[in-house]
Amino acid sequence: MAGFSVDPDSVAERLRGGMAGGVLSFPLTSFTADGGLDLESYRAYLTAQLATAPGAVFPACGTGEFSALDEDEYRAVVTATVEIADGRMPVVAGTGYGWAQALRFARIAEEAGADALLVLPHYLVEAPESGLVEQVRRIAAGTRLPLIAYQRGPVAFSPAGLRALAAVPGVIGLKDGHSDLDRLQRLTLAAPDGFLFFNGAATAEIQARAYATVGVPAYSSAVHAFAPEIAGAFFTALRADDEATVTKLLRDFYVPLVELRDTVPGYAVSLVKAAARLRGLPVGPVRAPLTDPGPADLAALERILDTGLALAGAVRRPS
Repeated sequence: MAGFSVDPDSVAERLRGGMAGGVLSFPLTSFTADGGLDLESYRAYLTAQLATAPGAVFPACGTGEFSALDEDEYRAVVTATVEIADGRMPVVAGTGYGWAQALRFARIAEEAGADALLVLPHYLVEAPESGLVEQVRRIAAGTRLPLIAYQRGPVAFSPAGLRALAAVPGVIGLKDGHSDLDRLQRLTLAAPDGFLFFNGAATAEIQARAYATVGVPAYSSAVHAFAPEIAGAFFTALRADDEATVTKLLRDFYVPLVELRDTVPGYAVSLVKAAARLRGLPVGPVRAPLTDPGPADLAALERILDTGLALAGAVRRPS
């Protein structure tokens, strides 16, 4: 098995501290109008994002269109993220597909200086739980970086599977995207002390209160990718038990955003990128097979965004 270049316990402790102090940032990847990687714009965008001090940054993951990146683009994105983060917060790069391809990305992330890897759900294949664990075990055996598994879509662990997963050297946590709180509670009880869990549901703030009741208060925030002011206002209110502010943000901003998101497949990313463009952020379009929203949806998104910014005391285009 590969020896770890970064101590998994140390990374887990840094992530735990980051999760307690801020949302987890999943930045967008900037593309040009014709679909090429726009690294200069990405660097400018990410610099502004990280100035808001998220708990950790996860480049080239779902929101960052990992599945649309080739290896050279992935290398450029992760390298730029490590440089801009400059040790201020952990950098957890996405990896995925089958284990052999996942290791190609993992080794690029190692060379770029990432602190850990998020293992995205594998592509297409239905598999038994023993195979899901073996997939992660194979990746862990071939990389020097600690891993966080991501259960969503075809990947779901039982308590027994979670115990097997947590026993794999280098596996430090689980991101949950299923929002099955009964199962999640059983997973947290089955996990060893110190194992990390965080809420990775789409638009995770919608379920943040519910996740906290089963001992999973940390969450990723797609909204942070275009409106860190709104994401920060929600996080602050939630941690302060300011139920009035939490409820108002959920009712007037997050729920309308989710209702629009659910109208078109892929809008979980496409709307985030469109909202960033509305704010003048240099992120460009999505890559196919995702599609950018049309005029009617863009107008609805603009109204939702303006409402959220007003609630957070922010402006559309910050100076």
